Amino acid sequence: MSPKKPSAASKEKTSPKDDKEAHAWNPEKMLQKLMTCDIKLQENWVEEGLPELINEVVSNYESCGGMDHLEGKDLPSKKIVLEVLNDLLTVFFPGYVGNSEITKSNVKYIIGNMLNSIHARLTVEVEKSLKHICRKVKECPQDVCHVQAQIIVKELLEKVPEIRQLLSGDIEAAYKGDPAAVSNEEVIISYPCVLAIATYRIAHELYMHGVPLIPRIMSEHVHSLTGIDIHPGAKIGKKFFIDHGTGVVIGETTEIGDNVKMYQGVTLGALSFPKDEKGHIIKGRKRHPTIGNNVIIYSGATLLGPDAVIGDNVIIGGNVWITSPVPSGTTITIAPPEQKIKREKSSK
Repeated sequence: MSPKKPSAASKEKTSPKDDKEAHAWNPEKMLQKLMTCDIKLQENWVEEGLPELINEVVSNYESCGGMDHLEGKDLPSKKIVLEVLNDLLTVFFPGYVGNSEITKSNVKYIIGNMLNSIHARLTVEVEKSLKHICRKVKECPQDVCHVQAQIIVKELLEKVPEIRQLLSGDIEAAYKGDPAAVSNEEVIISYPCVLAIATYRIAHELYMHGVPLIPRIMSEHVHSLTGIDIHPGAKIGKKFFIDHGTGVVIGETTEIGDNVKMYQGVTLGALSFPKDEKGHIIKGRKRHPTIGNNVIIYSGATLLGPDAVIGDNVIIGGNVWITSPVPSGTTITIAPPEQKIKREKSSK
């Protein structure tokens, strides 16, 4: 009796192992597929197939909404916002940031031109941002958003000396708090926390004025560069230092006092999100920790929720998980895990 031939269905059915191997590419399989490929290129695809694809993509804009902004109206330019951010950083750190050679003899001329240019460009982008939100509700008089944009940018620029004073304290905290720091110059020009904190302090001012979109454009851009994620809504005091910085997350309603130092991988996040009767997340509530003055938070610590209120002069050890209040003067650490070492017996 001859064995039954496998059916077509049984041929198609493969084990998980076979399926994994089918996608485990190596140079031999790549070459084999390349040489045995029997798919033929459709003739005149650009003339015939591409127009069909274009119609399909445009139809998709209607059927899958929320991902396009076809009119291009009242939406700030990300490119211009980031150019303005770089110019503001040049104003904060002349000689360290930017392409112009700034000296004592030309500083007034260069900074004057730069501030004038920042004012003009940022006013336009802030106005577009305000209109983007305003027109979601109703049509507003043409000059309302324009006047508000001028006021907001004026007040931001007038705060430049105050923000520089704060940044001076942040740089001092980094130099004094890191034994590896050789000089303030090294801190300014190379430490990622300086870029992250400086950008936060700019974005925070715009956030506090109710400017939509632009603060997050700035903060998320720097997040992608440094690995440090500071929401512009957070409130951060004087002499703030993030050592190393990669993986740090500071949520929107976080409050941080003066002289706070934290290390890489620290999360100041939300524990849970309250929802309304329809199951939608309720926004605008306090949902992140509050950190007192003179606090040190070591790497990998996770502090979640509004009940995580940390008092003054607290030390929080690495990898600690906190969701409740911590009294002032407390040191929190986790017990060292038991380490086991297994040695293989040597064969004779």
